[in-house]
Amino acid sequence: MLDDQLTRDLKSEARRAGFGLVGVCPAVAPTGRRHFRAWLEAGYAGEMHYLAARREAYEHPRHILAGVRSLVMLGMPYRTAEPAACRAGQGRISRYAWGEADYHDVIRQRLRQLARWLAEREPGVSVRGVVDTAPLLEREFGRLAGLGWIGKNTMLINRQAGSWFFLAALLTDLELAYDSPHEHDYCGTCRDCLDACPTQALLQPYVLDATRCLSYLTIELRDSVPAPLRAAAGDWLFGCDICQEVCPWNRRAPVSGESAFAPAAEANPVPLAELFAWTDDAFRARFRRTPLWRAKRRGLLRNAALVAGCQRTGELIDALMRGLQDAEPLVRGACAWALGRYADPRARRSLQDRLAQEDDPQVRDEIAAALSPKTCGA
Repeated sequence: MLDDQLTRDLKSEARRAGFGLVGVCPAVAPTGRRHFRAWLEAGYAGEMHYLAARREAYEHPRHILAGVRSLVMLGMPYRTAEPAACRAGQGRISRYAWGEADYHDVIRQRLRQLARWLAEREPGVSVRGVVDTAPLLEREFGRLAGLGWIGKNTMLINRQAGSWFFLAALLTDLELAYDSPHEHDYCGTCRDCLDACPTQALLQPYVLDATRCLSYLTIELRDSVPAPLRAAAGDWLFGCDICQEVCPWNRRAPVSGESAFAPAAEANPVPLAELFAWTDDAFRARFRRTPLWRAKRRGLLRNAALVAGCQRTGELIDALMRGLQDAEPLVRGACAWALGRYADPRARRSLQDRLAQEDDPQVRDEIAAALSPKTCGA
């Protein structure tokens, strides 16, 4: 029996917990699972092997909670300040990662709060809150719960909130009152997101090749960024917001009052040179509880080197020369590529000196390419 009053009260409690978007849908096999399987088979997930490893679990929410009947789909806005101008020597971080806290920790705490409320209201209920890490096609269920439509940039878009929000879900074995699915696609003929993507990762409307996406390349990829895509990094140190920034539906998106998502000191944007002085311990102490931990020190320094190579500002040469001596081959290789783009004698000398002592074959190849007349200063 559908419980209208409980559903209304649960939605109110969710809004008090900071979830600006709340919708409820039945626990069913998502229609998007076929598209998801085809996406995996096309290789668009890249090194995100955990997706394919759990492909069967995405077939139905019961793999997350046995006996589940309803999903309460939740959206928590994270738009805070606007991006500051990024000057030479600085790198941009995706808005969602500006804060001092990891959004997973913030949202899980609110989900636990909401689950406790429901358990007190309905003793014996089965309930589980998930955010972003469970095998759940959140955007599909967000659409089914009436929160919005899946746009051409593959983001869930709400007419009032745009796409600047985190998605989470509360699963329960209770049969709640369900919202109507969002049936209409308001993207229309707009293709701003496709045209603005610097790596053409949006192959066509609603199809993202993650292996070309700057968010994947700067966060998920553990190896060197493919050479043809490096110059597209621009100022992006961690993640990328371009396809959301150009979306017309984000022009009037609400501003979040959640202090945990406000930009930390020197996060909007980030000074690049000082990153190369961070030890593993210092990096862990500073970023362990933030989204930047996902990339680890080696990944973030790789990204910083790529941005430095794109900017080609003289103030970063010393930092890149320091990175060329780093213990991590991934960092040394990225710094070699970056230094090869500088028409500066110091850059070339440092590459020659490193080549004489480098024992990693991949890094040696990067240095040799950087010293090539066709590369250096290009």
